[in-house]
Amino acid sequence: MAKQPTLAKAKKKEDEPTFKWEGTDKRGTRVKGELRGANQNMIKAELRRQGIIPLQVRKKAKPLFNFGDAVKPKDIMLFSRQLCTMLGAGIAVVQALDMVGHSNRKPKVKELILSIKADVESGTALSKAMGKHHVHFNDLYCSLVHAGEEAGVLEVLLDKVATYLEKTEALKAKVKKALTYPAIVLVFAFVVTAVLLIFVIPTFDDLFKSFGAELPALTRAVIDLSKVFQEYWYLIIFGPVVAIVGFLEARKRSRTFYQWLDRMVLQIPLIGDLVATSANARFARTLSTLFNGGVPLVDAMLSVAGATGNYVYEKAVLDMREAVSIGQQLNFAMRQSSLFPDMVVQMVAIGEEAGSLGDMLAKVADFYEAEVDQKVDTLTTMIEPLLMAFLAGVVGTLVVSMYLPIFKLAAAV
Repeated sequence: MAKQPTLAKAKKKEDEPTFKWEGTDKRGTRVKGELRGANQNMIKAELRRQGIIPLQVRKKAKPLFNFGDAVKPKDIMLFSRQLCTMLGAGIAVVQALDMVGHSNRKPKVKELILSIKADVESGTALSKAMGKHHVHFNDLYCSLVHAGEEAGVLEVLLDKVATYLEKTEALKAKVKKALTYPAIVLVFAFVVTAVLLIFVIPTFDDLFKSFGAELPALTRAVIDLSKVFQEYWYLIIFGPVVAIVGFLEARKRSRTFYQWLDRMVLQIPLIGDLVATSANARFARTLSTLFNGGVPLVDAMLSVAGATGNYVYEKAVLDMREAVSIGQQLNFAMRQSSLFPDMVVQMVAIGEEAGSLGDMLAKVADFYEAEVDQKVDTLTTMIEPLLMAFLAGVVGTLVVSMYLPIFKLAAAV
């Protein structure tokens, strides 16, 4: 019964507004920060108790938009590492959650952690408290935490979770690195082309009309394209944005489209190889983490399927799970899928024979994560000059097409 007032008091504290303050400490050094409180007088009183002379206290304005306030995978990764460190230092779960929650500056993350803390404080297991927030804590995460609770080694399993999340985020960052640069260059090329066609080419068009001479075919084609851009500029500029948003929504809402897209991605030269290598790395890392965490192989593969990041691999892992559940060895089921390289299958076979499947999978994951890093560097090196050549070709074609009539007239004179 004594817990209820504590929870109510904590909830009330979270509802209080935040104040920004400035003051001087006992050494006369100017300091500033933020505090929660009922009003300015409460904040000033608290600062004086801390030995700070308040100079200015004002209520913190709430931002109109909180796009950066959402809970991101990196926040969960950092939370896992902090909680693991505190539990390893002998701090109780509730106290550790309280310290991690209140030390976080992002309101949404703080709210999430303190919500978990409130559930744990009321008697709910940590894995079940996290399971209520499935958007942020998936089945893999909750399975490992549950295994740690059951075996009494929660800090050890949290360390595995934190390491897994760190490696997964590093892998995602590498893949994004390979795709971000080309996207930026293509957008820049489109913007430059649109500006030239809408604002620059019409000036040359008026000049050429005054000549009254016949224009080269390339120049006429560019001028006609410029007129299309001028007349339908809103469709040309906003059309790609609508198309991209529609594409992302279709991928999110239509499972058929999502499956087709994942199949097609694997067929794209260079990109497909990178995605396949990334899927192999995720498969090995996730299964290694779960298996070493004490999760049964058949149960672990259910979480592994969704972690591969590609429908083709997801379906293959689910089929392998069915085969393993009826007694087949994992390496035999992997060979039947024809998706995994021989090296991976052989390592898994050795791991199964030697009773060290988790360790072997970890070595496979290390190898393929290094492969992803190398492929990203290679892809970036190859794409960079190609994109520069493409951009130069587009802009150069427009410029040459406008100067051809001038050269023709100069030759005639």
